[in-house]
Amino acid sequence: MWMGDYSWINLIGLMIQAIFIENFLLVNFLGMCTYLACSNKLKTANGLGVAVVFVLTVSGLLNWFVHRFVTGKGALSWLTMFGLDASVINLGFLEFLLFISIIAGFTQILEIVIEKVSPSLYSSLGFYLPLIAVNCAILGACLFAVTRDYPFFPNLIYVFGSALGWWLAIALMAAIREKMVIANVVPGLRGMGITFIMTGLMSMAFMGFTGIKLAEPTPDSPEIVEVQDSSN
Repeated sequence: MWMGDYSWINLIGLMIQAIFIENFLLVNFLGMCTYLACSNKLKTANGLGVAVVFVLTVSGLLNWFVHRFVTGKGALSWLTMFGLDASVINLGFLEFLLFISIIAGFTQILEIVIEKVSPSLYSSLGFYLPLIAVNCAILGACLFAVTRDYPFFPNLIYVFGSALGWWLAIALMAAIREKMVIANVVPGLRGMGITFIMTGLMSMAFMGFTGIKLAEPTPDSPEIVEVQDSSN
Protein backbone atom coordinates (compact mmCIF):
# COMPACT_ATOMS: atom_id res chain seq x y z
CA MET A 1 0.00 0.00 0.00
CA TRP A 2 2.77 2.43 0.90
CA MET A 3 5.77 1.36 -1.20
CA GLY A 4 4.72 -1.85 -2.93
CA ASP A 5 7.58 -3.36 -4.95
CA TYR A 6 9.24 0.04 -5.36
CA SER A 7 12.67 0.78 -3.89
CA TRP A 8 14.16 4.19 -3.22
CA ILE A 9 16.11 4.07 -6.47
CA ASN A 10 12.80 3.42 -8.25
CA LEU A 11 11.40 6.57 -6.65
CA ILE A 12 14.33 8.58 -7.99
CA GLY A 13 13.75 7.09 -11.42
CA LEU A 14 10.04 7.85 -11.14
CA MET A 15 10.86 11.47 -10.36
CA ILE A 16 13.14 11.71 -13.40
CA GLN A 17 10.46 10.04 -15.52
CA ALA A 18 7.73 12.44 -14.39
CA ILE A 19 9.85 15.57 -14.88
CA PHE A 20 11.67 14.78 -18.11
CA ILE A 21 10.60 11.58 -19.89
CA GLU A 22 6.83 11.99 -19.46
CA ASN A 23 6.69 15.76 -19.05
CA PHE A 24 3.03 16.71 -19.21
CA LEU A 25 3.64 19.78 -21.34
CA LEU A 26 6.43 18.68 -23.65
CA VAL A 27 5.47 15.01 -24.09
CA ASN A 28 1.74 14.70 -23.36
CA PHE A 29 0.92 18.33 -24.29
CA LEU A 30 -1.51 18.73 -21.39
CA GLY A 31 -2.10 22.11 -19.76
CA MET A 32 -1.19 24.03 -22.91
CA CYS A 33 -3.70 26.86 -22.48
CA THR A 34 -2.11 28.37 -19.36
CA TYR A 35 1.35 27.46 -20.68
CA LEU A 36 0.89 29.60 -23.78
CA ALA A 37 -0.94 32.43 -22.04
CA CYS A 38 1.23 32.84 -18.92
CA SER A 39 4.71 32.24 -20.29
CA ASN A 40 5.43 35.81 -21.37
CA LYS A 41 7.25 36.72 -18.14
CA LEU A 42 9.38 34.49 -15.94
CA LYS A 43 7.94 35.93 -12.72
CA THR A 44 4.40 35.07 -13.77
CA ALA A 45 5.43 31.62 -14.96
CA ASN A 46 7.16 30.87 -11.66
CA GLY A 47 4.12 32.00 -9.68
CA LEU A 48 1.81 29.81 -11.71
CA GLY A 49 4.29 26.93 -11.52
CA VAL A 50 4.38 27.06 -7.72
CA ALA A 51 0.58 27.14 -7.67
CA VAL A 52 0.38 24.08 -9.91
CA VAL A 53 2.93 22.21 -7.76
CA PHE A 54 0.90 22.89 -4.63
CA VAL A 55 -2.50 22.04 -6.12
CA LEU A 56 -1.34 18.92 -7.99
CA THR A 57 0.66 17.47 -5.07
CA VAL A 58 -2.06 17.92 -2.46
CA SER A 59 -4.98 17.00 -4.69
CA GLY A 60 -3.03 14.03 -6.07
CA LEU A 61 -2.58 12.64 -2.56
CA LEU A 62 -6.22 13.20 -1.64
CA ASN A 63 -7.42 11.68 -4.91
CA TRP A 64 -5.24 8.62 -4.19
CA PHE A 65 -7.09 8.11 -0.91
CA VAL A 66 -10.42 8.65 -2.67
CA HIS A 67 -9.61 6.02 -5.28
CA ARG A 68 -8.16 3.60 -2.75
CA PHE A 69 -10.93 3.81 -0.16
CA VAL A 70 -14.02 5.14 -1.97
CA THR A 71 -14.22 4.80 -5.75
CA GLY A 72 -11.82 1.99 -6.65
CA LYS A 73 -12.84 -1.61 -7.23
CA GLY A 74 -13.55 -3.15 -3.83
CA ALA A 75 -12.48 0.09 -2.15
CA LEU A 76 -15.35 0.01 0.35
CA SER A 77 -14.33 -3.35 1.80
CA TRP A 78 -12.98 -1.52 4.86
CA LEU A 79 -16.60 -0.98 5.95
CA THR A 80 -16.68 -4.62 7.07
CA MET A 81 -15.10 -3.54 10.34
CA PHE A 82 -18.38 -1.72 11.04
CA GLY A 83 -20.45 -4.76 10.11
CA LEU A 84 -21.33 -3.51 6.61
CA ASP A 85 -20.64 -5.66 3.56
CA ALA A 86 -19.99 -3.01 0.89
CA SER A 87 -17.26 -4.85 -1.01
CA VAL A 88 -19.50 -5.35 -4.05
CA ILE A 89 -20.45 -1.66 -4.28
CA ASN A 90 -18.66 0.17 -7.10
CA LEU A 91 -18.60 3.98 -6.96
CA GLY A 92 -16.24 4.33 -9.89
CA PHE A 93 -18.75 6.46 -11.77
CA LEU A 94 -18.18 9.21 -9.16
CA GLU A 95 -14.40 9.29 -9.58
CA PHE A 96 -14.21 12.13 -12.11
CA LEU A 97 -16.65 14.23 -10.10
CA LEU A 98 -14.77 13.74 -6.83
CA PHE A 99 -11.36 14.31 -8.40
CA ILE A 100 -12.44 17.58 -10.02
CA SER A 101 -14.16 18.73 -6.82
CA ILE A 102 -10.98 18.22 -4.79
CA ILE A 103 -8.86 20.02 -7.40
CA ALA A 104 -11.34 22.90 -7.56
CA GLY A 105 -11.45 23.19 -3.77
CA PHE A 106 -7.70 23.54 -3.41
CA THR A 107 -7.53 25.92 -6.35
CA GLN A 108 -10.05 28.18 -4.63
CA ILE A 109 -8.03 28.08 -1.40
CA LEU A 110 -4.84 28.91 -3.32
CA GLU A 111 -6.55 31.78 -5.14
CA ILE A 112 -7.60 33.34 -1.82
CA VAL A 113 -4.08 32.96 -0.40
CA ILE A 114 -2.36 34.49 -3.46
CA GLU A 115 -4.80 37.39 -3.52
CA LYS A 116 -3.94 38.21 0.11
CA VAL A 117 -0.18 37.54 -0.05
CA SER A 118 0.76 38.78 -3.53
CA PRO A 119 -1.89 41.01 -5.20
CA SER A 120 0.50 41.77 -8.08
CA LEU A 121 0.90 38.08 -8.94
CA TYR A 122 -2.84 37.58 -8.57
CA SER A 123 -3.44 40.43 -11.02
CA SER A 124 -0.87 39.16 -13.53
CA LEU A 125 -2.31 35.64 -13.51
CA GLY A 126 -5.82 36.99 -14.02
CA PHE A 127 -8.50 34.45 -14.82
CA TYR A 128 -5.90 31.80 -15.60
CA LEU A 129 -5.46 31.09 -11.88
CA PRO A 130 -9.03 29.78 -11.43
CA LEU A 131 -8.50 27.76 -14.62
CA ILE A 132 -6.10 25.53 -12.66
CA ALA A 133 -9.26 23.84 -11.41
CA VAL A 134 -9.92 22.56 -14.94
CA ASN A 135 -6.28 22.23 -16.00
CA CYS A 136 -6.13 18.96 -17.88
CA ALA A 137 -2.54 18.39 -16.71
CA ILE A 138 -3.63 18.23 -13.06
CA LEU A 139 -6.56 15.92 -13.69
CA GLY A 140 -4.45 13.89 -16.11
CA ALA A 141 -1.68 13.34 -13.54
CA CYS A 142 -4.20 12.19 -10.94
CA LEU A 143 -5.85 9.80 -13.40
CA PHE A 144 -2.51 8.48 -14.68
CA ALA A 145 -1.43 7.75 -11.10
CA VAL A 146 -4.55 5.79 -10.15
CA THR A 147 -4.64 4.00 -13.53
CA ARG A 148 -1.11 2.75 -12.99
CA ASP A 149 -2.08 1.72 -9.45
CA TYR A 150 0.86 3.41 -7.77
CA PRO A 151 1.27 2.81 -4.04
CA PHE A 152 1.22 5.84 -1.73
CA PHE A 153 4.83 7.03 -1.91
CA PRO A 154 5.30 6.37 -5.66
CA ASN A 155 2.02 8.23 -6.20
CA LEU A 156 3.36 11.16 -4.16
CA ILE A 157 6.61 11.22 -6.13
CA TYR A 158 4.78 10.93 -9.44
CA VAL A 159 2.32 13.80 -8.92
CA PHE A 160 5.02 16.00 -7.37
CA GLY A 161 7.42 15.25 -10.22
CA SER A 162 4.71 15.87 -12.82
CA ALA A 163 4.03 19.28 -11.27
CA LEU A 164 7.75 20.11 -11.22
CA GLY A 165 7.98 19.09 -14.87
CA TRP A 166 5.12 21.41 -15.77
CA TRP A 167 6.75 24.23 -13.83
CA LEU A 168 10.12 23.57 -15.49
CA ALA A 169 8.59 23.66 -18.97
CA ILE A 170 6.68 26.91 -18.49
CA ALA A 171 9.66 28.57 -16.74
CA LEU A 172 12.01 27.61 -19.58
CA MET A 173 9.59 28.94 -22.16
CA ALA A 174 9.08 32.18 -20.22
CA ALA A 175 12.84 32.73 -20.03
CA ILE A 176 13.17 32.11 -23.77
CA ARG A 177 10.25 34.40 -24.65
CA GLU A 178 11.74 37.22 -22.58
CA LYS A 179 14.90 36.96 -24.69
CA MET A 180 12.91 36.66 -27.91
CA VAL A 181 11.52 40.16 -27.37
CA ILE A 182 14.86 41.66 -28.40
CA ALA A 183 15.69 38.93 -30.93
CA ASN A 184 15.46 39.39 -34.68
CA VAL A 185 12.59 36.99 -35.40
CA VAL A 186 11.09 36.63 -38.85
CA PRO A 187 7.88 38.75 -38.80
CA GLY A 188 5.72 35.85 -39.90
CA LEU A 189 6.85 33.73 -36.95
CA ARG A 190 6.52 36.27 -34.18
CA GLY A 191 4.13 35.46 -31.34
CA MET A 192 2.62 32.01 -31.24
CA GLY A 193 4.57 30.79 -34.28
CA ILE A 194 8.01 30.98 -32.68
CA THR A 195 6.52 29.78 -29.38
CA PHE A 196 5.31 26.54 -30.97
CA ILE A 197 8.67 26.07 -32.68
CA MET A 198 10.55 26.50 -29.40
CA THR A 199 8.11 24.12 -27.68
CA GLY A 200 8.81 21.49 -30.32
CA LEU A 201 12.58 21.89 -29.94
CA MET A 202 12.32 21.63 -26.15
CA SER A 203 10.19 18.51 -26.51
CA MET A 204 12.81 16.92 -28.76
CA ALA A 205 15.50 17.75 -26.20
CA PHE A 206 13.50 16.11 -23.40
CA MET A 207 13.11 12.98 -25.53
CA GLY A 208 16.82 12.39 -24.99
CA PHE A 209 15.95 10.95 -21.57
CA THR A 210 13.86 8.19 -23.16
CA GLY A 211 15.05 4.74 -22.15
CA ILE A 212 15.67 5.32 -18.45
CA LYS A 213 14.10 2.34 -16.68
CA LEU A 214 14.84 3.19 -13.03
CA ALA A 215 11.14 3.77 -12.38
CA GLU A 216 10.16 0.15 -13.00
CA PRO A 217 10.17 -1.96 -9.83
CA THR A 218 12.07 -5.26 -9.95
CA PRO A 219 10.63 -7.45 -7.20
CA ASP A 220 12.65 -10.46 -6.17
CA SER A 221 10.99 -13.53 -7.61
CA PRO A 222 11.24 -16.67 -5.41
CA GLU A 223 11.79 -18.80 -8.51
CA ILE A 224 14.70 -16.65 -9.66
CA VAL A 225 16.26 -16.68 -6.20
CA GLU A 226 15.90 -20.49 -6.05
CA VAL A 227 17.59 -20.94 -9.44
CA GLN A 228 20.43 -18.63 -8.43
CA ASP A 229 20.94 -20.53 -5.18
CA SER A 230 21.00 -23.88 -6.95
CA SER A 231 23.52 -22.64 -9.51
CA ASN A 232 25.84 -21.55 -6.71
